[in-house]
Amino acid sequence: MILPSTRQFLDEAKRLKDFSVFDFMHGYAYGRWPYFYIKVATGEHWLSRWLASAATRIIERWGGKSEESANRSAREFANGYHGKVVPLDEAVRLVSVQQDVTIGDLEQVIPYTRARDIILKNPDHIVVMECPCRASREHPCLPMDVCLIIGEPFAGFILEHQPDRARRITQAEAMEILRQEDERGHVHHAFFKDAMLGRFYAICNCCDCCCGAMQAHRNGTPMLASSGYVTRVESDLCIGCEDCQPFCQFRAMSLVDGKSRIDEERCMGCGVCISHCEHHALSFHRDPAKGIPLEIRELMHAAIHTSAS
Repeated sequence: MILPSTRQFLDEAKRLKDFSVFDFMHGYAYGRWPYFYIKVATGEHWLSRWLASAATRIIERWGGKSEESANRSAREFANGYHGKVVPLDEAVRLVSVQQDVTIGDLEQVIPYTRARDIILKNPDHIVVMECPCRASREHPCLPMDVCLIIGEPFAGFILEHQPDRARRITQAEAMEILRQEDERGHVHHAFFKDAMLGRFYAICNCCDCCCGAMQAHRNGTPMLASSGYVTRVESDLCIGCEDCQPFCQFRAMSLVDGKSRIDEERCMGCGVCISHCEHHALSFHRDPAKGIPLEIRELMHAAIHTSAS
């Protein structure tokens, strides 16, 4: 028996000209068994190690260079499954949209070749689920229920297929989860996936000790895009207390000559450190080299203006 949410997902998929049967099966497996999927993807399951070993043997047998092939596969994976860092205020705006939204061709904002549309249907339909990355770890960060699935058909699909690990929440409850995670020092990512109809479907609240995407990014797979901002230090206000540094999930902060210093190359502009500086010595600055911020209100306004003209 096909559940209503599966049928809705399939109906949405049929409208996409480039969405194959394989893409549908991939998306179904990802949503149906997300905890197994992520455990394999993050290397926490024996199957992932077996697959990696088998792939290496196949590549070597046919004369390929396993390292080059692995790098190519990693880049391809990042193109189809990736996150955009969003500061707290923008994450709150994403979960408080009151109307359906269709915004395509976001290459400047989402710098990947695939999975870069924002199509929100029933954006007030929000489900919170236990984080698959945290669930795959032996000693996960808490709480577990911090992944926000937004809009249809995704919210309904997760709720029907993960009834023991997911629940429907209001937009106000989603905002509170975001604020609490920000207080814990966790980073908000808007996630996109090609198998999830090639578009935005979730906001995850991530820590670098559990998050598979953050760990992959740190190890050279470019799965995360900067918010478009960097944090800078106001030297005259910084007292070198280092209270902000434990909250930097991207390891971009250090203490030099008694003052905090930001490695702007590493900084992804999440803003978590800013909210944990009692002396107001940290501030956001737009950095064109880091890309364009994902600002949902501005994107909606631009889409309306474009369609009207």
